Amino acid sequence: MKDLRRVLVIDDEAPIRKLLRVTLEGNSYHVIEATDGKQGLVMAASERADLILLDLGLPDQTGLEVLRQIREWSQVPIIVLTVQDSDEDKIAALDGGADDYVTKPFSVPELLVRMRVALRRSGGGTTEKSEFNSGPLSVDIPGHVVKVLGNEIKLTATEFNILKVLMKHKGKVVTHRMLLNEIWGPNSVEHTHYLRVYVGAVRKKLKVDDTTPELITTEAGVGYRLLDLD
Repeated sequence: MKDLRRVLVIDDEAPIRKLLRVTLEGNSYHVIEATDGKQGLVMAASERADLILLDLGLPDQTGLEVLRQIREWSQVPIIVLTVQDSDEDKIAALDGGADDYVTKPFSVPELLVRMRVALRRSGGGTTEKSEFNSGPLSVDIPGHVVKVLGNEIKLTATEFNILKVLMKHKGKVVTHRMLLNEIWGPNSVEHTHYLRVYVGAVRKKLKVDDTTPELITTEAGVGYRLLDLD
């Protein structure tokens, strides 16, 4: 029988852990539980988890501290669990190395999708890709060629660089700070109005028709996500 994917759940709330265990085991995952940050760090080092679900509100230390410590030695996919309307925590977690976030109370189907995307991305290897695809969109990085449904789309250099960053992290939220730092450097991280203009232009050029969802979604107060439609 194929080995089950191992998921480490670090959360101090027993009802949440029970919900996650029942849900994940019902979807063919093996679940390991930790009730605080200290126990979570020990298990992260010893249990060889394929993915970690990390609550940011732990009793002994913050989830952000646990995230930063794990990231010192591991690139295991980490999805953080946050409370509603906590944009600052979401941004800090993503900037600190989290692969994604889900807000409590969370949608189980949404969580499962986010987990599959994170696991797929982690299994992609370390070789730098030169071509990316997502549904109708294809991007040739070295050739600076962007196509939608096979038709070439002309982007400015800045628009292409924004799309390139989003495409390299497709399915994952890219924060305003991360995008601004990548495109314009660390001195521009407060100028989010630049992004609104350029991302709006990219969206318009990538639009297929009025019945097709936007390829780039806005995560309010946090950043942008290019949908993984493969």
